[in-house]
Amino acid sequence: MIDKPTPRDRLKGILHSEGKAPPPPKKEFEVEGVEASCAAFGYLRGLRDASASVEFRFRDGNSMWFPYGLLGPWQYNPSEGLLLKFAGDLVYLVLIRGSNLDKPLSEGSINLTNAGLQRHRVLWIREMTEEEIERVGESGPTIDSIEVGECATHEERREWLKTKAPAFVP
Repeated sequence: MIDKPTPRDRLKGILHSEGKAPPPPKKEFEVEGVEASCAAFGYLRGLRDASASVEFRFRDGNSMWFPYGLLGPWQYNPSEGLLLKFAGDLVYLVLIRGSNLDKPLSEGSINLTNAGLQRHRVLWIREMTEEEIERVGESGPTIDSIEVGECATHEERREWLKTKAPAFVP
């Protein structure tokens, strides 16, 4: 992180630049705080940037947002998908199905799982159309579907998982 210049440093800059003050140094978030995306998800490029919430975009045009503060344990099973658990007054299970969900993007610095969701850098995840999935192919992550289950009890969660994603049932 770049420290703020002291008054003495500013004065030295003024005296050594013929009356022109040097521009203040750029802060880290100004340099790296840029949003980027692939077909499946959007993310913050800055290594230390973090989002307050994640948006799930459905094929029908609807969206749901969940704060990262409510994100509890989550699991990745390549054959089943990605299961996220958000706990508040109710428990929401978000099941993301697709392929190459843990594959790094061509830039190599981020993927959906450990460099994205785990570090709260993912801004949105969206369901893709069949054409988009075919276009991406094996070159990157694809999102076939996103399902959200709203559960009030442990038994409701267990039943939802049994029907939607049995591999995640303990």
